[in-house]
Amino acid sequence: MDVTFEVENQKFNYRVCGIIIDNQKILAMRDECSPYYYLPGGRVKLGETAEESIQREMLEELQISPKIIRPLWLDQSFFTEDVNQKHYHELCLYFLLDVTQTDLFTRGNEFTHIEGDHTHHFYWLNFEDLKEIYFYPEFLKWQQHHFQVCLEILSDTDHNFWDDF
Repeated sequence: MDVTFEVENQKFNYRVCGIIIDNQKILAMRDECSPYYYLPGGRVKLGETAEESIQREMLEELQISPKIIRPLWLDQSFFTEDVNQKHYHELCLYFLLDVTQTDLFTRGNEFTHIEGDHTHHFYWLNFEDLKEIYFYPEFLKWQQHHFQVCLEILSDTDHNFWDDF
């Protein structure tokens, strides 16, 4: 069971995402449901640690078992999903991952993986291009060169999500 719940038109998610970097590029993905690029990862399951969750998600989405270097950010987001207009409150823990002991770099600049009913399209995106494309999380557009030594908590407190209710 995923750590998520809904109350009326609001949804809470606890997620993890992988930060995979190579030569000033970051691995991002899209699927048939999303008009934007996003990072590989997913929801944490009840009773699962964040570390177990990121390993499971990388195995499901990329068929790899990366080494976790460290958590980078805990992001507290409030947003409205474009597709369903649902209001989200999301906590996402971003892990910096080492994939050098996997075959990920041999797959090319773009590749596809089918997971159940979803087709995931993966892309190596240049950091400097993130500001110009439809990409989430938005904070990564300005945070990409700020990989601090300890975990940093981010929040989009300037967002007026709660003013809508």
